Amino acid sequence: MIHVVLYEPEIPQNTGNIMRTCVAAGCRLHLIEPLGFSLDEQKIRRSGMDYRDKLQMSVYPNWDAFCEANPQGEFYFLTRYGKQPPANFDYTQAQTDIYLVFGRESTGIPKAILRPHLDRCARLPMVADARSLNLSNCVAICVYEVLRQLDYPGLSKTEQIKGEDWLLV
Repeated sequence: MIHVVLYEPEIPQNTGNIMRTCVAAGCRLHLIEPLGFSLDEQKIRRSGMDYRDKLQMSVYPNWDAFCEANPQGEFYFLTRYGKQPPANFDYTQAQTDIYLVFGRESTGIPKAILRPHLDRCARLPMVADARSLNLSNCVAICVYEVLRQLDYPGLSKTEQIKGEDWLLV
């Protein structure tokens, strides 16, 4: 299973979009407090749409509590300190669940957390004068890279036509 871990997310719309991505991709979401918003906020409900009832999610008071509850897995960290793109990792070799860890929108993942895992730090390629990409976009890019390498396990690879759209086919 793929797990998305958000370390102290700050922007409710990003987290709502990530919730939606997790449901669509069959991932579990882990939120590490403090959060910069309430999970009951309208902004979360709107961006997460009606996916919240299908979402597998856990919330932890801090990084240590998260680590204690999830002691095993293949951990990868998306950070500006990463030396290679996520596609350079071979996720097909994972023997356990895969955890993709993302940091705060404003400051990222603390260096103290990254330091023991430098060999598992990735950075999305972008032009030199771009500071960052939107967090929810980063999550989607990374999740779908893992899924691509694993050949999209459990996901439908054909379009599901709904409503009157079948008339266009």
